[in-house]
Amino acid sequence: MKWIDIPPVWLLLAAVLAWGQAPYYPLGLSFGGIWADFLGGILVGGGVLLMLLAVYEMRQKRTTFVPHRDASTMVTSGIFSRSRNPIYLGDVLVLAGLILRFDAVLALPLVPILLWVLEKRFVIPEENRLRIKFRANFARYCEKTRRWI
Repeated sequence: MKWIDIPPVWLLLAAVLAWGQAPYYPLGLSFGGIWADFLGGILVGGGVLLMLLAVYEMRQKRTTFVPHRDASTMVTSGIFSRSRNPIYLGDVLVLAGLILRFDAVLALPLVPILLWVLEKRFVIPEENRLRIKFRANFARYCEKTRRWI
């Protein structure tokens, strides 16, 4: 069952909840028109771009991008010089963008909930594995690079 415990599944679950909320429980709330759609598209596109850049960088360094697996190399270049978790940050941006596009105002709490789930289930365990494997190098990386942004 560990294969199902991956970030895209959590993102999909949150997106389905947001999509389901919008038409059935709008409660008269709305982000409003074309600007919300535009901003939502920017967030989704930016999130996907972050994910692609991170996967590209990890493939270049020949290490895994699959959660729950041990990294063979610590990646600190490219997008990883700006954020220690660009893929997870991309997941959060995609969800925020979809909520705007779906006009699902009541689904906004799903954004911090997804962030919390990603941090507890993936980020902290991954960082612990990296801390054990790369010790001082990982500590220096943490000092100069933020976890999120």
